[in-house]
Amino acid sequence: MSNKNGQEFFLRKLHSLLGVIPVGIFLMQHLVVNHFATKGAESFNKAAEFMANLPFRYLLEIFIILLPILYHAIYGLYIAFTGTSNVKNYGYLRNWLYLFQRISGVITLIFITWHVWQTRIAAQLGADVNYDMMADIFSSKFMIAFYIVGVISTIFHFANGLWSFFISWGITVTPKSQRISTYVTLGIFVALSIVGLRAIFAFIDPQLANM
Repeated sequence: MSNKNGQEFFLRKLHSLLGVIPVGIFLMQHLVVNHFATKGAESFNKAAEFMANLPFRYLLEIFIILLPILYHAIYGLYIAFTGTSNVKNYGYLRNWLYLFQRISGVITLIFITWHVWQTRIAAQLGADVNYDMMADIFSSKFMIAFYIVGVISTIFHFANGLWSFFISWGITVTPKSQRISTYVTLGIFVALSIVGLRAIFAFIDPQLANM
């Protein structure tokens, strides 16, 4: 293996790893915290306050969240715009999922950037990140649609990315295990999407979250 190929191999492995640990874990934690909104404003505010008061919060945000996301996003864009798929030639499910993975990656990056600006940066400027802030954001029909697309896209990108992660790290090496992995990751996508959508609806109308 040449130095260039070895470097490419390492960068792709790192990209795959960071997409699951810690970025994927942070995504699930974020969904769980937001899901407290289904139990009411007080429950969400307590959960948000707990996260805001974590020890070494800024170090955690920089080294466990920000830097891994930046690397995963930048290298992911490189993969998205230099990779190829066989959708037009074959149309297999996996080829379509590969195409959707690239598209969802771009959408996810736009969504996360806006979400950070709308909440985290706003908090640094003096705003309170609480139930009322999110309810105010969702008073706009455009923002409701934007968040629904963004959340579903982000969850899909993570869940489908798990499939590639399992192969890349030698967890699923046979066709049968990869088929099983497809169903497992699809189930993860559906389950997390329900959690994410219920949280959004809880900020709009608590009754919608319990439908």
